[in-house]
Amino acid sequence: MQGRTGTWTPISDPSATSAMMPFMTQDRHSRSRRLALRAGLALCIPAALSSLGAAGAAHADDHAEKAREILAIRAAVQRGELLPLPRIIAAAQAHAPGDVVKTELEAKRGRLIYEVKILTPEGAVREVKLDARTGALLRIENE
Repeated sequence: MQGRTGTWTPISDPSATSAMMPFMTQDRHSRSRRLALRAGLALCIPAALSSLGAAGAAHADDHAEKAREILAIRAAVQRGELLPLPRIIAAAQAHAPGDVVKTELEAKRGRLIYEVKILTPEGAVREVKLDARTGALLRIENE
């Protein structure tokens, strides 16, 4: 039994010890239960590890795809097809003053759109949508 100070104190009542005996002794089935548990774990662990390997490969594919997207965006900015993010943020803050909390570049209906979420000084969140090529304001939404 644990005392208030966090140290273990002995049980002085013998009836309490005898009441705990069924939990402290092994019955005749406990060995077979342990063996069954070990066998089950022996089957489950390799299956779990193989699924982790598949998840790791999928994660690596996602990472490679994300890297390709970043390179494509960077190349588009260098070619002048997209405005760089600092100019987009400045344009968004001109329409909705506040702190930028999230930016996304999305393709919608064949058009690239920057979505900039801004936390206003009043505590409201506004989403400013800008044309990624020109920086033109498309829409402001209150969230």
